[in-house]
Amino acid sequence: MKLIDEIVAATVEGDEDRCVALAQQVLDQGMAPYKAIQEGFSQGMLIVGEKFTKMEYYLPELMLCADAMKAAMEVLKPQLGQPQGSGVQGTIVLGTIQGDVHDLGKNIVKIMLQSAGFTVHDLGCDVPIRQFVGKAEELNADIIAVSAILTTTMAYMPDLTDLLSELGIRDKFRIMFGGASVTHEFADEAGADGYGKDAAEAVELAKRLMREKTQRGAK
Repeated sequence: MKLIDEIVAATVEGDEDRCVALAQQVLDQGMAPYKAIQEGFSQGMLIVGEKFTKMEYYLPELMLCADAMKAAMEVLKPQLGQPQGSGVQGTIVLGTIQGDVHDLGKNIVKIMLQSAGFTVHDLGCDVPIRQFVGKAEELNADIIAVSAILTTTMAYMPDLTDLLSELGIRDKFRIMFGGASVTHEFADEAGADGYGKDAAEAVELAKRLMREKTQRGAK
């Protein structure tokens, strides 16, 4: 069995010891941690999420798998901490929208963005929209990145873009939306500048938004 396949299987099984050992094996074999996270651990959690939706897994199993992945992330994190390339890409305010306490996907995105050279200020979970705006203004951030897992909480996402418009500062920030329940169509309708279906796409989107911002500033 390939290492990536083993990672997926261990994550789905919620085997924390095995996940940690495989994360160390990733480093020992010189595999890119980014690849292991995206194609292994994240893929495993997608399967876990599907099992939870189908009621094949329940909350205890879901938490067990999430904890196993988090333990593996601690092994890989030091190797992801050094930005790829030179210079800081930009500043991002990140969080899960109010009413939503899910953070696993957000945390993966955070690690990926940091490894790509972004400065990320993580506001955590259950973040009110005014807190996103206040922190973005305080830091003079480039991007506000918001996650929602529940269909009931993603309804707050348009409120964020509406608030920015009401305050007359919508053009100051690029807005990224993502999360299990969010779709490209919803993000567009909610007024976002882009949507990331997973951590890898979120990183590429953030890079593109920063390129566009730089090009506009140069004109």
